[in-house]
Amino acid sequence: MILHVMVAQVTGPHRLRLKFNDGTEKVVNLLPLLKGPVFEPLKDPSYFARVSVDPLAGTVVWPNGADFAPEALRELPAVGDPGERAA
Repeated sequence: MILHVMVAQVTGPHRLRLKFNDGTEKVVNLLPLLKGPVFEPLKDPSYFARVSVDPLAGTVVWPNGADFAPEALRELPAVGDPGERAA
């Protein structure tokens, strides 16, 4: 099965509640990944909140073209997991 994000909901600055097509659900913190020019606008919480899911690719996207693959998001620790780095 090809992994897709089905739902992405903003739960706080730089955090998303994600639901994947494999049944996994978790909240992740994206702030540690926001490096580079294309991700700079996402550091602004109001812009970050403009997130959507590309229905064809199953990726998380923003209007400026920034996106994250489902596989990368699935590998992130859930907020509150011991592996989560403080932001």
